[in-house]
Amino acid sequence: MAEQSTDPGPRHPRQPQPQPQPQPQHPRQPDILVVLTDQQTADAMSASGNPHLATPHMDSLAAAGTRYRQAYCAQPLCAPSRASLLTGRLPSALGVTGNTGGPEPVLGHLFTEAGYDCGYGGKWHLPELDLPDGRGFRSIHPAGDDAGLARAAADFVRAPRERPFLLVASFLEPHGICEWARGQDPRTGPLPAPPPAEQCPPLPANFPPAPYEARLPRLAQQAWAHTHPTADWREDDWRRYRHAYYALVERVDRHLGLLLDALRERRSGRPTVVVFSSDHGDGAGAHRWNQKWALYEESVRVPFLLATSDGEGVPADGGAVSDRLVSTGLDLIPTLCDLAGLAPPPGLPGRSVRSREPRESLVVETRWELPGFNNALGRMIRDDRHKYVCYAWGDHREQLFDLTADPGEMVNLAVDARHAPLLARFRALLADHCTRTADPFTRFLPGAPAGLG
Repeated sequence: MAEQSTDPGPRHPRQPQPQPQPQPQHPRQPDILVVLTDQQTADAMSASGNPHLATPHMDSLAAAGTRYRQAYCAQPLCAPSRASLLTGRLPSALGVTGNTGGPEPVLGHLFTEAGYDCGYGGKWHLPELDLPDGRGFRSIHPAGDDAGLARAAADFVRAPRERPFLLVASFLEPHGICEWARGQDPRTGPLPAPPPAEQCPPLPANFPPAPYEARLPRLAQQAWAHTHPTADWREDDWRRYRHAYYALVERVDRHLGLLLDALRERRSGRPTVVVFSSDHGDGAGAHRWNQKWALYEESVRVPFLLATSDGEGVPADGGAVSDRLVSTGLDLIPTLCDLAGLAPPPGLPGRSVRSREPRESLVVETRWELPGFNNALGRMIRDDRHKYVCYAWGDHREQLFDLTADPGEMVNLAVDARHAPLLARFRALLADHCTRTADPFTRFLPGAPAGLG
């Protein structure tokens, strides 16, 4: 069954979120570093077994702690996902479902009131690209300059201080693949010319569009040629795309290395917590898809690495891999509070990844804001094995996959009558979630009263 929630329902994007009372600082509270990349799919690191790129610094974090390989963003789009990460609520509950608007963030205020020195560097995007005043953090570096961010973040963690710190370092790459696909240079600088196509990464096994795929994402792809300039791409073009994408991941990995070196060099005497994740993924050529929005695994599943140490610097052992379900937007704040010995704000629906009771399911939302596309939204719910996707309209709007047998999402079980009981169970799970959270998607659920869609 779906996880119970005490979320009171939708809020206005600017309505302040409930704040906890100031809490006493414990002398052994950890220093906390949260590193975010932008548009990195979960398998875009060599620690995941991908042989087509090298990410030694991401791998060092995976080797030092735990890699959660079933971690999902709240929505595969920048602002909604970041809003969720900083508040612990789903985008629909915040009223932030596109790249405009922004909620009152919780994370910085929470840890500032607990006595932390809270810094933020890099991309903010809620909706301002750079961190504005009054958000609970002090800005250490603007967005768009990943090399400068790495240096500023390294200086921040090395600085002597009497109290623990919380630093969010929000890198821009590999988001530059969006510009690269349009024939532009990424904001962090041009990439070298790609090698011949035969030397580029191969196409993924799920490169072809699947039979009985949902029609809504494909219509959005066709309508948004600036974002998806791929209609006439040949297979060689997609292989070059994958090469460029992995090169941008490697670029941000080098910047991560500078920051991790600074962590190892400092001597604070406090424990250390490092969390590494991304706001959302990228299609990376699967299903002939670039960019995000669609509820494909490549767009919604993200890296989530957690390394902790009781001593100084980054620990030297670990290497655990967990299949525990993680909703990064809902679970980040409860996890950091758990590690810091703080009570999370009341009413948050997430849980620490260290809690004894793992999630039985999680929900991901999506929405396209395109002229002429009314109600272009969808929901995804998955348990430890199966995944159900429902879009508001379009042919084959229901998708059901056995991710153990079919990780590439090529066989839609929703069209097979033999799986009708499983389909009914997931419909009920999603309906229960929508009812409990006052999710506006309720009106688009299969079986909703006529005239509401």
